[in-house]
Amino acid sequence: MTTAARPHIGFGQVRHTRLRPVHHAFAYSTYFLMLPMRAMVRFGSAGLAHNRRGLLSFHDADHGDGRPVSEGGVLGWLDELLQQHGIMDATGEAWLHCYPRVLGYTFKPVSFWYCHKPDGELRAVVVEVNNTFGDRHCYLLDAPRYGEQQQASKVMHVSPFCQTEGNYRFRFMRTGPEGLGRTVVRIDHDDVQGPLLQTSVSGVLEPLSPWAVRRALWRYPAMTLGVILHIHWQAFKLWRKHIPFISRPAAPRQFVTRSNSSNSRSSAP
Repeated sequence: MTTAARPHIGFGQVRHTRLRPVHHAFAYSTYFLMLPMRAMVRFGSAGLAHNRRGLLSFHDADHGDGRPVSEGGVLGWLDELLQQHGIMDATGEAWLHCYPRVLGYTFKPVSFWYCHKPDGELRAVVVEVNNTFGDRHCYLLDAPRYGEQQQASKVMHVSPFCQTEGNYRFRFMRTGPEGLGRTVVRIDHDDVQGPLLQTSVSGVLEPLSPWAVRRALWRYPAMTLGVILHIHWQAFKLWRKHIPFISRPAAPRQFVTRSNSSNSRSSAP
């Protein structure tokens, strides 16, 4: 497995800003995986515990429809999803930006599948969103370009302090050889009144190694548990600020929402 096709780990930061009815912002350090899923199937996971126990591990069942490896695993799910939506040429590398399991536990608020053509051109991005109620939904961004904005209608309830309405605006930036230097993802939420939330996750990537795993576990020994604790702590702060609480609506009937083709490449504000 070449350096460019091996699993990477990113060390960086998550930022979140709510613009109204009161200003609320926070940022915290984090780390995440960037995994070449097709290369891992062919050549192995280069030291990452894959579908087995480990201090830091990745399991196919944590993504997609949870199908077992004997039925194609998560790559089988991804290829099926793309083909169902007429995307037949995303047969190059599929890089997955996600949180790992740490000490056997994980919660993945959002993961990003970067799906490429055989020549390396980005063909699609699948944004896989989970909420704390156990719901999962995917936003399929067709023919995206790094640095350009994509939009999709928000259809799944995520926060009890936001209505399930409006649009998400996505923007992806990757630098360095093969895009494995620094990565930035920005997701903003606009409701019927305009911009409401501004969020981003960013980090500097490096090849996954025993030293990098030890550094991650030493700095953030219970990182994925910390994710869920951060979510509930910030929810408590919003409640203290008297932000209206919104009951959970029914989950969307469709598992995939496709990008709004008419405005998917509008300029970022």
